[in-house]
Amino acid sequence: MTVRTLRFYRERKLLPPPRREGRIAWYNEHHLARLRTISELLARGHTLGGIADLIDAFEKGRDASRAAELLGLESALTSPWSEETPVRLTPEDLAAHFPDEVTSENLAAALDLGYIAVDGDEVVHVSHRLLDASTALVREGIPLAAVLDAGRVVREHADAIADLFTSLVRARLFTDVPTLSPADLRRLNEVMDRLRPLAKQVVDAELALAMDRRVRAEVENWSRPRDGAADAGGTGDAGDAGDDSAGA
Repeated sequence: MTVRTLRFYRERKLLPPPRREGRIAWYNEHHLARLRTISELLARGHTLGGIADLIDAFEKGRDASRAAELLGLESALTSPWSEETPVRLTPEDLAAHFPDEVTSENLAAALDLGYIAVDGDEVVHVSHRLLDASTALVREGIPLAAVLDAGRVVREHADAIADLFTSLVRARLFTDVPTLSPADLRRLNEVMDRLRPLAKQVVDAELALAMDRRVRAEVENWSRPRDGAADAGGTGDAGDAGDDSAGA
């Protein structure tokens, strides 16, 4: 989302004002949830003016049941699955994590992936765990550019897995629900709460099994003698013939 759009939403009273520290405006999880709710309502055909009226009615208690039904999307659909902790870094901190790897190309790639964002004189990394993993991979000798390329591929596969889980829930558990009622919202929230640990469990188990299969296959490939090495070693016949010739 652009800064211009964010300011426009604030001017239309769609968002509460942020907390300010000097020239920095701090937005919290409530703001993020509200933005996601606005996005969901726009996708359902509501106008910004209508959304503003709903929010105003909800906050002032007018037509609360209808407003609560729609704004209930905020709690039912936007409860975060991730437990990631952002990390604030100075440029020196970032350079210490990735010595000689903080190039303009790598910074652009990390920004494009959403791994980092710039906040004044600091860099904010989206996830402490991802930062630790990237740092460890680079210390093992893998270039940061390759780590970021791999991260992009992992992101694509993670999006596909998330799409699989959400499609499974919608197709199998909410087949005949064209519009979510308050009761459907409560049910969806309960289903998603139960699904969180199950989805993580399935992905963790499948990744572990896949790594076992891949590592075994790689070790077997390394263990096989190369064609050239096998021919050179042979059974020793070529060496015997050479000895006979030399003796003659």
